[in-house]
Amino acid sequence: MAPSAPRQSLTASLPAAITLFAIAAIGVAVPVLNLMVGPESALHVPTYMVSLIGKYLCYALLALSVDLIWGYCGILSLGHGAFFALGGYAMGMHLMRQIGERGVYGNPDLPDFMVFLNWKELPWYWHGFDSFAFAVLMVMAVPGALAFLFGWFAFRSRVTGVYLSIISQAMTFALMLAFFRNDMGFGGNNGLTDFKDILGFNLQADGTRAALFIASAVALLLGYLLCRFIVTSRLGKVLIAVRDAESRTRFLGYRVEYYKLFVFVVSAVMAGIAGALYVPQVGIINPSEFAPANSIEIVIWVAVGGRGTLHGAILGAFLVNYAKSYLTGAVPELWLFALGALFVAVTLFLPKGVVGAASAAIRRWRGGTDPGLGTGLGTGSDMRLGGGKAREAAAE
Repeated sequence: MAPSAPRQSLTASLPAAITLFAIAAIGVAVPVLNLMVGPESALHVPTYMVSLIGKYLCYALLALSVDLIWGYCGILSLGHGAFFALGGYAMGMHLMRQIGERGVYGNPDLPDFMVFLNWKELPWYWHGFDSFAFAVLMVMAVPGALAFLFGWFAFRSRVTGVYLSIISQAMTFALMLAFFRNDMGFGGNNGLTDFKDILGFNLQADGTRAALFIASAVALLLGYLLCRFIVTSRLGKVLIAVRDAESRTRFLGYRVEYYKLFVFVVSAVMAGIAGALYVPQVGIINPSEFAPANSIEIVIWVAVGGRGTLHGAILGAFLVNYAKSYLTGAVPELWLFALGALFVAVTLFLPKGVVGAASAAIRRWRGGTDPGLGTGLGTGSDMRLGGGKAREAAAE
């Protein structure tokens, strides 16, 4: 068995290398083909496509955050859209403060919707958002703080499984209802929109859009590296043990709630960053981003790509959202039916997602050798706590 260990390590790192190369290639190629190749060329990438793929990159980072907690720790959150939306609102508040006198009503201090609603002064929680650094801090701090509070009470109370999923869904639904209210000071049903610039650069300029695209690619790259660092460390082995047999891991002496809380907060911060990068590229953020259906859709992305693989979550986000972009343009009335059918089909025929199916096919072709397309942490037997390696990991 010993001679096969180096080969397994090499193949386990292959999907990570391919993923990193693909993200870097997209992050470089798309802006270059948009800015440096003329529209008359077949290789030219139009500006609308830059924004669309940039949105996919943000979704991929969001899917990655869900895969970290669901695929490796067994926490099925149906409210992760809330953290995404909170990060988006934090960035949207900064962009609204940058409008100043260029708004419809020309008020240098109040956003247009506040002037329309006869607000006399800026609410206290809007102060500071004229600073980009403060806004970036809030993008991470607000989702992280909410995740900490939610996780502290939920995990210490040992709420797990479907009960945790329902509570997380209730959380995002409550936030959606709150943000719909005009007196909350976040634009009500219309949300925040009509952004002008970011850091002094016009948001409609091709160069700005390309820069936001590159920032999204870099964030996805760093997010993937962070997640891979976590799941391949001893911490990651404990998370897998928690996922597969939480009670047994607890009996071994681990404070399971602390591990779950840590990874849940990290995941929420990643989702908030994804939301912050999403808003300036699409030009709007409103309470519909809190809708529970959005959080469920994120889970579908991860399931389609392959839960517990990281690169599968990224692939699933791209595949499902590309299908959504196409079908909502061609036959919009069929999209929800197609999404439901996709989830049922994946559950029945591809329980390990596209990546898992590809891994199994290559394994059969190689005659039983693990190609390393899954988690990168070993074979399926090693992933179960009952397997020798996982038991040893939890005991370390």
